[in-house]
Amino acid sequence: MNQLTIGQRLPLSNLGIDDTAPITLQFTRQSPIEIDISCFALDIAGKLINDDYMVFYNQPTSPCGQIKLTHYESQLTANKGIQAEFDVNLSKLPTTIDSLFFVLSADTSLNQIQSLEIGIWQQTQKAQAHYQVADFAQQQASMLLQLYRKNGVWRLANVAQGFNGGLAAIVQYFGGDVADEVVEDKNTTANQTLSTAKINTSKVSLEKVMLQKAPKLVNLAKKASVSLEKRQLQQLTAKVALVLDATGSMNRQYKEGRVQEVVNRLLPLAVSFDDDQALDCWAFGEHSQYLGEVGLDNYEGFIDSVQGGWRKWELGSRTNNEAGVMEKVTQFYKDDGLDVPVYILFISDGGVRDTRGISRIMTDAAKLPIFWQFVGLGGSSYGIVKKLDDMTGRLVDNCSFFELDDLDDISEEALYENMLEEFPSWLKEATELGLTAK
Repeated sequence: MNQLTIGQRLPLSNLGIDDTAPITLQFTRQSPIEIDISCFALDIAGKLINDDYMVFYNQPTSPCGQIKLTHYESQLTANKGIQAEFDVNLSKLPTTIDSLFFVLSADTSLNQIQSLEIGIWQQTQKAQAHYQVADFAQQQASMLLQLYRKNGVWRLANVAQGFNGGLAAIVQYFGGDVADEVVEDKNTTANQTLSTAKINTSKVSLEKVMLQKAPKLVNLAKKASVSLEKRQLQQLTAKVALVLDATGSMNRQYKEGRVQEVVNRLLPLAVSFDDDQALDCWAFGEHSQYLGEVGLDNYEGFIDSVQGGWRKWELGSRTNNEAGVMEKVTQFYKDDGLDVPVYILFISDGGVRDTRGISRIMTDAAKLPIFWQFVGLGGSSYGIVKKLDDMTGRLVDNCSFFELDDLDDISEEALYENMLEEFPSWLKEATELGLTAK
């Protein structure tokens, strides 16, 4: 049986789980306080499909019938006992469902819970996640376990991310309707339970900055703020970098303004994270070139103007050398001191080469407070960067990958969700390992 560590992400197949067959999740607790276990079915933007897709004690079956709460124990006992069991049939879920989040909540702080275990079963027990009082702080809710699709494969994440405000705050976090009044009766209807309280989600500083300095990006800032707040990253200080594939096969992406749009969409994250409200930018072909900082005063037309414009960048032949630029970027931040985490967005349309070199660099970089988000844009043959998620031998999983044919094929909300999907879990684990300051 596999023991799941907090922050771990892996395909279900690595646990010996067949995602075409039903699985059971069993929650066993020892707790002096009353707790609730709920399952939220979310779309690709991380939003609740609709109110009926919150499965809990008063709404035990999803409309599609493929998520079922088959056992629930509300009575407290001093002994360890089963709190809840969910049966899930992933292969028969509607295609609109992109992930399932299993959430723990209470009316008081969770650090009174003595222990909680999640067993994942398919004929036999395949995996177990174990939480103790030290894993729960003063929060009233925790997003425990996530089942999610990635590149057509069902994966599992042991998130264990605390959240203030109890069940009502979680509902609002996932986009459910939340009203001002508080309803505490456990016999309320599902819709009443989805309207229990209201939390403050008004982080306006990013929007205000954009309104004053870059009004064209205000709408992007609003959407970025939602994703940042969902992951409690509003107060994070970090460096942000962009690495751009400028090989010959990317010419169309540059000509049609797709690469400039990447700059525009990443800038709100840089403004939120970075004290200088700017991001560092590199481009690569055979050689790589540091293009300088992109900020609110120079982002417009950056791709066509910086260093004479993208056609004149000094990159040698326009062929792939990902390892070369990765080495330069890593050294740049090592020389800078690495006093805060670094988030790197790496854009490529494929044709990736030097698998051994990339693997070595990523293994070495896993010891540093640097997270790499690879994005495949309109290409194929992504090779090793698509497989890095599952590469063993690293101190910590320090990267993620997703691909899309065209930026127009994905909403800004969904793009930010993908860009930030694995960053918080890496940040938590890197902090626990002492790679970043607490």
